[in-house]
Amino acid sequence: MEAFWISLAVIFVAELGDKSQLMAMTFATRFRPWPVLAGITIATTAVHLASVVLGGLIGDALPTTAISVVAGLAFLGFALWTLRGDELTEEESRKARRTGGNVVIAVTVAFFLSELGDKTMLATITLATQHGWLGTWIGSTVGMVAADALAIVVGRLLGRHLPEKAIRYGAAAAFAVFGVLLLAEAFS
Repeated sequence: MEAFWISLAVIFVAELGDKSQLMAMTFATRFRPWPVLAGITIATTAVHLASVVLGGLIGDALPTTAISVVAGLAFLGFALWTLRGDELTEEESRKARRTGGNVVIAVTVAFFLSELGDKTMLATITLATQHGWLGTWIGSTVGMVAADALAIVVGRLLGRHLPEKAIRYGAAAAFAVFGVLLLAEAFS
């Protein structure tokens, strides 16, 4: 149960201000919310399953102190990545708005591809090296879907009038705290 809650919190925070969340808002301005959310959920479930399998394999192969040090440094890196920001390019924004046909399939494919190598995928791999794969998988999936659902609601209500800096700084601070805690655990 601990893996579920930690993963949910970390991934929810990681997703705030992420490119995927911006994509969710863009899709939500063009399509009904439920198909967009369904596509996000399908893609997230698949990507995070692959992430926890990879994290589990890495976690079994490395000693726990090394995992804690690497995880702590990774989370500090995620904090810096978050501060740098993430934006949709004009091309990505146009593609998200133009998508026709089956909305669920289009959103699923777009999210699946955008999440490969993204910080939430890397954070899920990192979490899976230290916690059970099932709790991490479910928690990270729920955390990301919840953050993107929030983006859909906010996107439909507020459009582009979001305090991006505040969201970015808060998410970066949360990553930094997790990174410092992991490093403290490794060296204690």
